[in-house]
Parts: sequence; C-alpha cells; structure tokens
Amino acid sequence: MNCSIVIRAFNESRHLPRLLEGIRHQTVQDVEVILVDSGSTDSTVAIAQSYGAKICHIPSREFTFGRSLNLGISESTREFIVIASAHVYPVYPDWLERLLEPFSDPQVGLTYGKQRGPQTAKFSEKQIFYQWFPEKSNWQQNTPFCNNANAAIRRFLWEKHPYDETLTGLEDVAWAKWAVSQGYRVAYVSEAEIIHIHQETPKGVYNRYRREAMAFKRIFPEAHFSLYDFFRLSIENIFYDTWYALRQKTPLGDITSIFWFRLMQFWGTYRGYRHPGVVTPQLRETFYYPRGIQNVGDEQRQDVDPISYSAENSQKTALKN
Repeated sequence: MNCSIVIRAFNESRHLPRLLEGIRHQTVQDVEVILVDSGSTDSTVAIAQSYGAKICHIPSREFTFGRSLNLGISESTREFIVIASAHVYPVYPDWLERLLEPFSDPQVGLTYGKQRGPQTAKFSEKQIFYQWFPEKSNWQQNTPFCNNANAAIRRFLWEKHPYDETLTGLEDVAWAKWAVSQGYRVAYVSEAEIIHIHQETPKGVYNRYRREAMAFKRIFPEAHFSLYDFFRLSIENIFYDTWYALRQKTPLGDITSIFWFRLMQFWGTYRGYRHPGVVTPQLRETFYYPRGIQNVGDEQRQDVDPISYSAENSQKTALKN
C-alpha cells in the first residue's frame, strides 16, 4: 500500500531525525512525507528537507491540531494518510505495513497503533500507555478512541469530513466518532509500535489534560468530571502507580513523579471541564506552544528485529551542529 505521512512539528530538531530515519527503514517504501511546521526556530525544517520531506507552513497564530492536519493532508497525493507526531519513532521496520494492514477490510476507516514511552518517561505516563494501548490488537473496536500520534485514515473519508479545526485537542477522537457514525470501524494494531517521547513539566501535563478535557466536553456533551472525580481518581491512580512501582523496584526519584503527574493530570481535566470554551490568544500560546519542555518492562515482539538507530545518532548530531 502507498501512503502519505503527515507530521506536525514545532521545534522538534531533537527527535525528528529518528522518526525520519525510522521511516527510511520501513518495508513500505512508497511513501510521501509531509511536514507541517508551525513556526519552528530551530533546524526542524532543514532536517525534514534533508530527508526529502515536503514542507507546509502554518502561522503559529492560526495553529490548531485539526487545522495543521487538514493543511498537511490537503497537500498529500496518496490513498492512505499516516499521521505521526514529530516526537515519536517506530520500533520495527514493518510499522507502516502493520498500521495499514487493516485497510484490507473496506469497512475499516481508521487504524492506530501501540505507543510506549522511552526509559526516561515518567512512570505514570508509561502506565497510561499500557492502559490505552494493550498488547492485543483489535480490528473491530467498538469505541471511537484513537490517537493521532500513531494513526492512519482513508483519504477519501477525510475529503468528506475534514478534521475539526476549532477543537483544542482530541480532533482524532472527534473524527473517529464521525467515521463510526458512517458505518466504518476503528482498528487497533498492537504490532504497529512506536516510542512516544513526552518530556513535560508539571505545567505541561496540566495544560495538555486541560485542553483535552475542553475538547472532550464538546465532543461528548453528556460527560461530566466533578471535584469528587478529581480526588477519587488522583488517589486511586497514585496508590496503584506507587504499588506497581515498588513491586518493580523503581528508583525513588521516578516514584516521586507519580504524585505530581497524576495530580496535574486530573486537576487539568477538572479545570478543562469547567472552562467556558473560549480560546484566547494567551490560552492558545499556553496550549500549543509550551515553553521549558524539555517502566514497566515492554514485551518485545520476537518475529521481527527492531530497527537499529545507532547509525542515525551520528547523522542527527551532524545535522544539529
């Protein structure tokens, strides 16, 4: 299958080379790479150009996740659209092949793959990845859950229904909800695995979950999140994360992050549900351009060797210098 890969990026020179190198190692080689840049001031655009990517620009003042995706997809020419964050990279050389495989069923409109955190990820972040992206695939998922850090859609469906440009997040879930309403299915592909790098401060975690809660409230108006939910979910998740971390003999420094991560996650969710929904320029800057951003043992697939990125590291260093 041929595909276009749309990557949204802002100052991703540290992580982008690994993703682009991973794409070069894929068994699917007939790919078109499109980078949507929203005002990077580092070498992000130069790195993407060095790998032959097509570059689209969106002014930072106009950025939303949905708008940047629509721009990138509008420049694509292939039947299938793969969507990847600039700070992810594939684990295996058949990532694209596996991600696209469910489209052999004409009723599958969207696929998404497994995500895992790097060794440096916060313990609670790793737990979330394990909860959201299990080891077993499901090609007949009965909910619109998905994640555009590692997903693919049929382009002709996007032509019928572009991404919502007004949402502060979860444009992927909103689109999946529409696709399901049209009789299409969402397929989860565990074998299409990527590493997702989040290096957020407590404020960054708070802002991420706040804007996603604002979007969730719009997509599912019947949903509620009370102060009681904040306390209950914070306490429960801190307890279970700490229990698992101690069982795995996790270093104390990693355990302490559990407390602030879960509190910021659920406090951001609570505040997002109570936001009136008006996104001011100041709030847009906070949501989309945060400044200062700097495990459980994974089960490894045995049938395919992972990509070796050792040669890529020296190339990345050379590009940044």
